[in-house]
Amino acid sequence: MRRLKRRIAERLDGHFQVPEIRALTKAVCDSLPGISDSDFYLEPELAPDDGCLGLVDGWLERIVSGEPLQYVLGYTDFCGLRIKCDSRALIPRPETTELVEWMMAECDGNGSLLDIGTGTGCIAIAMASRYPSLDVRAWDISGEALALARENCAANNVNVKLERQDIFCPCGNERKFDVIVSNPPYIALSEKKDMENNVLDYEPHTALFVSDDDPLVFYRAIGDFGRTHLSAHGAIYFEINPLYADSLDELLKCQGYEVLFRNDISGRRRMAKAYTNDKR
Repeated sequence: MRRLKRRIAERLDGHFQVPEIRALTKAVCDSLPGISDSDFYLEPELAPDDGCLGLVDGWLERIVSGEPLQYVLGYTDFCGLRIKCDSRALIPRPETTELVEWMMAECDGNGSLLDIGTGTGCIAIAMASRYPSLDVRAWDISGEALALARENCAANNVNVKLERQDIFCPCGNERKFDVIVSNPPYIALSEKKDMENNVLDYEPHTALFVSDDDPLVFYRAIGDFGRTHLSAHGAIYFEINPLYADSLDELLKCQGYEVLFRNDISGRRRMAKAYTNDKR
Protein backbone atom coordinates (compact mmCIF):
# COMPACT_ATOMS: atom_id res chain seq x y z
CA MET A 1 0.00 0.00 0.00
CA ARG A 2 2.91 2.33 0.70
CA ARG A 3 3.99 1.82 -2.91
CA LEU A 4 0.50 2.66 -4.07
CA LYS A 5 0.17 5.73 -1.85
CA ARG A 6 3.57 6.97 -2.95
CA ARG A 7 2.63 6.43 -6.58
CA ILE A 8 -0.56 8.47 -6.16
CA ALA A 9 1.12 11.27 -4.22
CA GLU A 10 3.93 11.61 -6.76
CA ARG A 11 1.46 11.84 -9.66
CA LEU A 12 -0.68 14.45 -7.90
CA ASP A 13 2.22 16.51 -6.57
CA GLY A 14 2.29 19.94 -8.13
CA HIS A 15 -1.39 19.80 -9.03
CA PHE A 16 -2.94 19.75 -5.54
CA GLN A 17 -2.10 20.86 -2.03
CA VAL A 18 -0.99 18.26 0.52
CA PRO A 19 -4.39 17.96 2.30
CA GLU A 20 -6.09 17.42 -1.07
CA ILE A 21 -3.53 14.79 -2.05
CA ARG A 22 -4.18 12.92 1.18
CA ALA A 23 -7.95 13.01 0.63
CA LEU A 24 -7.63 11.94 -3.00
CA THR A 25 -5.27 9.11 -2.06
CA LYS A 26 -7.77 7.76 0.45
CA ALA A 27 -10.67 8.09 -2.01
CA VAL A 28 -8.79 6.28 -4.78
CA CYS A 29 -7.68 3.46 -2.47
CA ASP A 30 -11.20 3.09 -1.07
CA SER A 31 -12.48 2.52 -4.60
CA LEU A 32 -10.10 -0.34 -5.40
CA PRO A 33 -11.34 -3.91 -5.03
CA GLY A 34 -10.02 -5.90 -2.12
CA ILE A 35 -8.56 -2.98 -0.16
CA SER A 36 -10.24 -2.23 3.15
CA ASP A 37 -9.77 0.59 5.65
CA SER A 38 -7.63 -1.67 7.77
CA ASP A 39 -5.45 -2.45 4.74
CA PHE A 40 -5.04 1.26 4.05
CA TYR A 41 -3.93 2.09 7.58
CA LEU A 42 -2.30 -1.13 8.81
CA GLU A 43 -0.65 -2.75 5.79
CA PRO A 44 1.98 -0.27 4.63
CA GLU A 45 3.80 -2.70 2.33
CA LEU A 46 0.71 -4.07 0.57
CA ALA A 47 1.06 -3.56 -3.20
CA PRO A 48 -1.80 -4.12 -5.67
CA ASP A 49 -1.28 -6.11 -8.86
CA ASP A 50 -0.33 -4.54 -12.18
CA GLY A 51 -3.91 -4.47 -13.42
CA CYS A 52 -4.96 -2.47 -10.39
CA LEU A 53 -2.05 -0.09 -10.82
CA GLY A 54 -3.06 0.45 -14.43
CA LEU A 55 -6.57 1.34 -13.32
CA VAL A 56 -5.19 3.82 -10.78
CA ASP A 57 -2.90 5.41 -13.35
CA GLY A 58 -5.88 5.97 -15.63
CA TRP A 59 -7.85 7.56 -12.81
CA LEU A 60 -4.94 9.82 -11.89
CA GLU A 61 -4.60 11.08 -15.45
CA ARG A 62 -8.25 12.08 -15.44
CA ILE A 63 -8.00 13.70 -12.00
CA VAL A 64 -4.94 15.72 -13.03
CA SER A 65 -6.74 16.84 -16.19
CA GLY A 66 -9.43 18.40 -13.98
CA GLU A 67 -12.22 15.86 -14.23
CA PRO A 68 -14.25 15.69 -10.98
CA LEU A 69 -13.27 12.81 -8.73
CA GLN A 70 -16.86 11.54 -8.58
CA TYR A 71 -16.97 11.16 -12.36
CA VAL A 72 -13.55 9.49 -12.38
CA LEU A 73 -14.49 6.93 -9.73
CA GLY A 74 -18.05 6.69 -11.03
CA TYR A 75 -19.88 7.27 -7.77
CA THR A 76 -20.30 9.39 -4.68
CA ASP A 77 -21.57 8.65 -1.19
CA PHE A 78 -24.84 10.40 -0.36
CA CYS A 79 -26.79 9.94 2.87
CA GLY A 80 -25.14 6.56 3.40
CA LEU A 81 -25.94 5.39 -0.15
CA ARG A 82 -23.69 4.89 -3.16
CA ILE A 83 -24.91 7.05 -6.04
CA LYS A 84 -23.57 6.49 -9.53
CA CYS A 85 -22.25 9.71 -11.08
CA ASP A 86 -21.42 10.65 -14.65
CA SER A 87 -21.84 13.60 -16.97
CA ARG A 88 -25.57 12.95 -17.42
CA ALA A 89 -26.32 14.77 -14.16
CA LEU A 90 -24.83 17.06 -11.53
CA ILE A 91 -22.72 15.58 -8.76
CA PRO A 92 -24.65 15.55 -5.45
CA ARG A 93 -23.24 18.12 -3.03
CA PRO A 94 -22.97 18.12 0.79
CA GLU A 95 -25.54 20.94 0.93
CA THR A 96 -28.07 18.63 -0.66
CA THR A 97 -27.41 16.10 2.09
CA GLU A 98 -28.28 18.80 4.62
CA LEU A 99 -31.53 19.49 2.77
CA VAL A 100 -32.45 15.80 2.90
CA GLU A 101 -31.62 15.65 6.60
CA TRP A 102 -34.01 18.55 7.21
CA MET A 103 -36.80 16.73 5.36
CA MET A 104 -36.10 13.47 7.15
CA ALA A 105 -36.33 15.20 10.53
CA GLU A 106 -39.85 16.36 9.65
CA CYS A 107 -41.12 13.34 7.70
CA ASP A 108 -43.37 10.73 9.33
CA GLY A 109 -42.55 8.18 6.63
CA ASN A 110 -45.99 8.18 5.01
CA GLY A 111 -47.74 10.15 2.29
CA SER A 112 -46.21 11.26 -0.99
CA LEU A 113 -43.14 13.14 -2.18
CA LEU A 114 -42.23 14.66 -5.53
CA ASP A 115 -38.61 15.49 -6.42
CA ILE A 116 -38.50 18.02 -9.27
CA GLY A 117 -35.29 18.01 -11.31
CA THR A 118 -34.06 14.76 -9.82
CA GLY A 119 -30.74 14.41 -11.69
CA THR A 120 -28.96 11.36 -10.29
CA GLY A 121 -32.07 10.65 -8.24
CA CYS A 122 -30.12 11.11 -4.99
CA ILE A 123 -32.82 13.00 -3.05
CA ALA A 124 -35.67 10.72 -4.08
CA ILE A 125 -33.58 7.59 -3.49
CA ALA A 126 -32.45 8.72 -0.04
CA MET A 127 -36.05 9.40 1.01
CA ALA A 128 -37.36 6.15 -0.48
CA SER A 129 -34.58 4.19 1.19
CA ARG A 130 -35.29 5.67 4.61
CA TYR A 131 -39.09 5.49 4.27
CA PRO A 132 -40.22 2.46 2.23
CA SER A 133 -43.90 3.36 2.76
CA LEU A 134 -43.44 6.81 1.24
CA ASP A 135 -44.83 7.21 -2.28
CA VAL A 136 -41.85 8.81 -4.02
CA ARG A 137 -41.96 10.28 -7.51
CA ALA A 138 -39.19 12.07 -9.37
CA TRP A 139 -39.21 14.28 -12.46
CA ASP A 140 -36.56 15.51 -14.82
CA ILE A 141 -36.68 17.09 -18.26
CA SER A 142 -33.55 15.19 -19.29
CA GLY A 143 -34.01 11.65 -20.55
CA GLU A 144 -30.32 10.98 -19.90
CA ALA A 145 -30.62 12.08 -16.28
CA LEU A 146 -33.68 9.89 -15.82
CA ALA A 147 -31.77 6.91 -17.21
CA LEU A 148 -29.02 7.52 -14.65
CA ALA A 149 -31.60 7.92 -11.86
CA ARG A 150 -33.19 4.63 -12.93
CA GLU A 151 -29.80 2.89 -12.64
CA ASN A 152 -29.33 4.35 -9.17
CA CYS A 153 -32.80 3.25 -8.07
CA ALA A 154 -32.04 -0.30 -9.16
CA ALA A 155 -28.60 -0.31 -7.52
CA ASN A 156 -30.07 0.90 -4.23
CA ASN A 157 -33.16 -1.33 -4.45
CA VAL A 158 -35.74 1.43 -4.01
CA ASN A 159 -39.08 2.09 -5.64
CA VAL A 160 -39.20 5.57 -7.16
CA LYS A 161 -41.61 6.43 -9.96
CA LEU A 162 -39.62 8.36 -12.56
CA GLU A 163 -41.24 10.63 -15.13
CA ARG A 164 -39.98 12.91 -17.87
CA GLN A 165 -41.69 16.20 -17.09
CA ASP A 166 -41.11 19.89 -17.67
CA ILE A 167 -42.12 21.98 -14.65
CA PHE A 168 -43.01 24.84 -16.99
CA CYS A 169 -45.69 22.73 -18.63
CA PRO A 170 -46.37 19.66 -16.46
CA CYS A 171 -49.00 17.36 -17.90
CA GLY A 172 -51.19 14.54 -16.69
CA ASN A 173 -50.69 15.27 -12.99
CA GLU A 174 -53.77 16.10 -10.95
CA ARG A 175 -52.66 14.51 -7.70
CA LYS A 176 -51.47 16.36 -4.63
CA PHE A 177 -48.21 15.79 -2.79
CA ASP A 178 -47.35 16.06 0.89
CA VAL A 179 -43.78 17.08 0.11
CA ILE A 180 -42.31 18.71 -2.96
CA VAL A 181 -38.55 19.09 -3.08
CA SER A 182 -36.23 20.60 -5.64
CA ASN A 183 -32.60 21.50 -6.15
CA PRO A 184 -33.17 23.44 -9.38
CA PRO A 185 -30.70 25.39 -11.51
CA TYR A 186 -29.92 28.54 -9.53
CA ILE A 187 -26.55 29.90 -10.62
CA ALA A 188 -26.78 33.08 -12.69
CA LEU A 189 -24.75 33.12 -15.90
CA SER A 190 -22.81 36.12 -14.56
CA GLU A 191 -21.43 33.88 -11.79
CA LYS A 192 -19.63 31.63 -14.29
CA LYS A 193 -16.46 33.67 -14.03
CA ASP A 194 -16.10 32.73 -10.36
CA MET A 195 -16.58 28.99 -10.81
CA GLU A 196 -14.01 26.21 -10.98
CA ASN A 197 -13.13 24.73 -14.36
CA ASN A 198 -13.80 21.20 -13.17
CA VAL A 199 -17.45 22.21 -12.80
CA LEU A 200 -17.72 24.28 -15.97
CA ASP A 201 -15.91 21.76 -18.17
CA TYR A 202 -17.66 18.60 -17.03
CA GLU A 203 -21.04 19.10 -15.37
CA PRO A 204 -24.21 19.75 -17.44
CA HIS A 205 -24.83 23.47 -17.77
CA THR A 206 -28.59 23.09 -18.16
CA ALA A 207 -28.69 21.78 -14.59
CA LEU A 208 -26.53 24.62 -13.27
CA PHE A 209 -27.37 27.95 -14.85
CA VAL A 210 -30.25 30.38 -15.15
CA SER A 211 -30.54 33.73 -16.85
CA ASP A 212 -29.41 36.83 -14.98
CA ASP A 213 -32.72 38.38 -16.01
CA ASP A 214 -34.77 35.85 -14.01
CA PRO A 215 -32.64 33.76 -11.64
CA LEU A 216 -35.73 32.58 -9.72
CA VAL A 217 -37.56 31.25 -12.76
CA PHE A 218 -37.62 27.65 -11.50
CA TYR A 219 -38.67 28.62 -7.99
CA ARG A 220 -41.56 30.65 -9.38
CA ALA A 221 -42.74 27.72 -11.51
CA ILE A 222 -42.46 25.24 -8.64
CA GLY A 223 -44.22 27.64 -6.28
CA ASP A 224 -47.06 28.02 -8.79
CA PHE A 225 -47.27 24.25 -9.18
CA GLY A 226 -47.40 23.84 -5.41
CA ARG A 227 -50.40 26.14 -5.12
CA THR A 228 -52.55 23.46 -6.78
CA HIS A 229 -50.56 20.28 -6.12
CA LEU A 230 -49.46 20.60 -2.49
CA SER A 231 -51.61 18.97 0.18
CA ALA A 232 -53.15 21.12 2.91
CA HIS A 233 -50.40 20.34 5.42
CA GLY A 234 -47.64 19.94 2.87
CA ALA A 235 -44.38 21.81 2.29
CA ILE A 236 -41.92 22.59 -0.46
CA TYR A 237 -38.22 22.24 0.32
CA PHE A 238 -35.65 23.99 -1.84
CA GLU A 239 -31.90 24.16 -2.13
CA ILE A 240 -31.15 27.80 -2.93
CA ASN A 241 -28.54 30.29 -4.00
CA PRO A 242 -27.82 32.46 -0.92
CA LEU A 243 -27.39 35.50 -3.17
CA TYR A 244 -31.10 35.40 -3.96
CA ALA A 245 -32.51 34.38 -0.57
CA ASP A 246 -34.20 37.73 0.07
CA SER A 247 -35.71 37.81 -3.41
CA LEU A 248 -36.93 34.23 -3.00
CA ASP A 249 -38.49 35.11 0.35
CA GLU A 250 -40.43 37.91 -1.33
CA LEU A 251 -41.46 35.74 -4.28
CA LEU A 252 -42.75 32.84 -2.18
CA LYS A 253 -44.64 35.13 0.18
CA CYS A 254 -46.30 36.80 -2.82
CA GLN A 255 -47.40 33.32 -3.88
CA GLY A 256 -49.08 32.84 -0.51
CA TYR A 257 -46.46 30.81 1.35
CA GLU A 258 -44.87 31.16 4.73
CA VAL A 259 -41.10 30.74 4.42
CA LEU A 260 -38.35 29.36 6.62
CA PHE A 261 -34.66 29.41 5.79
CA ARG A 262 -31.82 27.28 7.09
CA ASN A 263 -28.10 27.80 6.92
CA ASP A 264 -25.71 25.14 5.71
CA ILE A 265 -22.72 23.99 7.75
CA SER A 266 -20.76 27.01 6.46
CA GLY A 267 -23.37 29.45 7.78
CA ARG A 268 -24.87 30.37 4.40
CA ARG A 269 -28.59 30.43 3.70
CA ARG A 270 -28.81 27.43 1.38
CA MET A 271 -32.18 25.85 2.16
CA ALA A 272 -35.75 27.09 2.23
CA LYS A 273 -39.11 25.63 3.23
CA ALA A 274 -42.40 27.02 1.90
CA TYR A 275 -45.75 26.05 3.41
CA THR A 276 -49.28 27.38 3.54
CA ASN A 277 -50.32 26.74 7.13
CA ASP A 278 -48.92 27.15 10.64
CA LYS A 279 -47.49 23.65 10.86
CA ARG A 280 -43.70 23.90 10.99
